[in-house]
Amino acid sequence: MVRKVAGALLLSLSLLVNAAEAKTFTYTQVHNMPKSVEKDYYIWRFLRQRSTTAAQARSIIRETNSLNKKLKEAYRRKTGGYPDFHPKPVRYRVNDADKWKNRSQGNFAFKKGIAMVQRNELRRAAEYFNAAYRIYEDRWEKDKALFWLYLVTKNKYYLQQLKHSYHINMYTLLAADLTHSKYPSTIVVPKVSKDSVWGIDAQDPIAWAKMKRKIFAGNIDLDDLADTCRSKETIGMHTYIKARACNYRKSYFPMPYRDLMKHYSVERQALIYAIARQESRFVPAAISRSFALGMMQFMPFLIDHVAKQKGERIDYDDIFNPYKAIEYADYHLDYLNKYLYHPLFIAYAYNGGIGFTKRLIRKKGNFRPGRFEPYLSMEKMKNAEAREYGKKVLTNYIVYMNLLGKPIRLLPFLKTLTDPSMTDRFRK
Repeated sequence: MVRKVAGALLLSLSLLVNAAEAKTFTYTQVHNMPKSVEKDYYIWRFLRQRSTTAAQARSIIRETNSLNKKLKEAYRRKTGGYPDFHPKPVRYRVNDADKWKNRSQGNFAFKKGIAMVQRNELRRAAEYFNAAYRIYEDRWEKDKALFWLYLVTKNKYYLQQLKHSYHINMYTLLAADLTHSKYPSTIVVPKVSKDSVWGIDAQDPIAWAKMKRKIFAGNIDLDDLADTCRSKETIGMHTYIKARACNYRKSYFPMPYRDLMKHYSVERQALIYAIARQESRFVPAAISRSFALGMMQFMPFLIDHVAKQKGERIDYDDIFNPYKAIEYADYHLDYLNKYLYHPLFIAYAYNGGIGFTKRLIRKKGNFRPGRFEPYLSMEKMKNAEAREYGKKVLTNYIVYMNLLGKPIRLLPFLKTLTDPSMTDRFRK
């Protein structure tokens, strides 16, 4: 009993110490940061500090790149009102409007095709999928349309076209499986020997913000820029830039942090790598517009929850350490694995939450035996972000399992999705 009391006291003291060590930021520090989503995160942290005045809040909020709910609420609590302006965000890409218009039109045609499949009007479905193929510009979306053209027509010509795609995605892997072929040869596992490079802090979001400005400036040789951050510590930056340099005609699958990862099972390694590649491209200091943080893109509330469960108190910036990010991801995946066994469903839960995933897979008709299953259930999801996220993580998982020395194919793995005993605890 004494030991338990003493242990509890030590834990309480350690939490107090850690709380006292939480980072604080001055107005000048935040003001001098370049306009970016990374600066928005630090503005949010600055607004949440007790020492920040209402006057400082009214001034610093004008420097935001974009206003999300967290920023608006933190500002309201500090000033009593909401921001009364619309920031002009830094544009990293040109012709965004044209790109999204094209994708919107392609998605419209593709969704009409899925609707025709559900009505068993396969000829009309093929017409819509063919239209989507012609409209889409991104290779992975063209591949999606080609795969569905094969499904509704059974014409192997479309599989042959998929086999010649340079892109690594669920549809090109399935085409290889259905034709008993090797997986595409555009998978690249970079080999680096240098531990780090001078002058680049991979765990500093502002350093990453500055690097992104160089990447999207349009007047720099991306291959040369990639070489400046070719090291184990900056492998995420390196492969991110290399992928852009080749216009994604090669697919980079780094395998960093082997000293930690090798202690996990091959399946867990593949899953962490698969999620990290999709979430951040292995950039340790990545920050999303909603302030998902780090290589594994943890939301602040989830960092708080995992820290509490582990009996520790950390600063949010600590999650920019990839080893801490992997540790927290492993802990969270242990929880998800209690209910979900298939990496596709785990990916849905990682992205959209376990409640969302439970409702999705228990819905009548979803992921049940059927003519076009499980592909139809995967495509008719209303949550577009989770829908595409799941497919990409699953593809990454299959690639990494093979790279880690455990050969598996995607097709038989997908067939298990209609068998609850092999995928989850939510269905009967």
